[in-house]
Amino acid sequence: MLSAPTLPPPVAVKTQTVVHSVWNTSIRFTLLATVLFGLGYPLLVTGIAGVIFPHKAGGSLILKDGQVIGSELLAQSFTSNRYFHPRPSAAGNGYDATSSGGSNLAQSNAKLVQRIQGDIDKLSAAHAGKPVPIDLVTTSGSGLDPDITPDSAFYQASTVAKARGLSEDAVRALIQKHIVGRQLGLLGEPRVNVLELNLDLDSLGVVGDSTAK
Repeated sequence: MLSAPTLPPPVAVKTQTVVHSVWNTSIRFTLLATVLFGLGYPLLVTGIAGVIFPHKAGGSLILKDGQVIGSELLAQSFTSNRYFHPRPSAAGNGYDATSSGGSNLAQSNAKLVQRIQGDIDKLSAAHAGKPVPIDLVTTSGSGLDPDITPDSAFYQASTVAKARGLSEDAVRALIQKHIVGRQLGLLGEPRVNVLELNLDLDSLGVVGDSTAK
């Protein structure tokens, strides 16, 4: 009679407990994410933009006689009738790039109503019978909007032409040249960059001091 085979006794397996530090992992992940997304990614995107779009990546600066006089992206204050005026600004004391923002006043605020009505009355007195474009009396959210609507530019054409001794047709033709359409034909609204228009305006001739603003 055959006997059943016997199996060797089981060998005890030693297990080792691995201690996982949540703090250690968190700190490492934070450092890695900071290097990749806080330094690496911005530098990569900035480098690519500088190669493909050097003008825009540099701040869309506008040069005149080799000197930076502004940016396509930031409005400036023009008060002389020889120049087109941008939208009103509530940024700092007005058009302050270090204090970008709106007035944050509600439509019912008496101070806002008085300011807008005062601007309307002033413009209406200079352009009798012409409805005042809304963007000439309202501020943008940033206070630095560099553009106005074509209607606002044409609204100011007669005043600028008179101040410079030019024909209104010549000024209106210059405005038409500076109208930028919707992006891709769909996004945004037609607009006119005020600083670029005023710079081109000087090429048509000036009566008096051409540096007045």
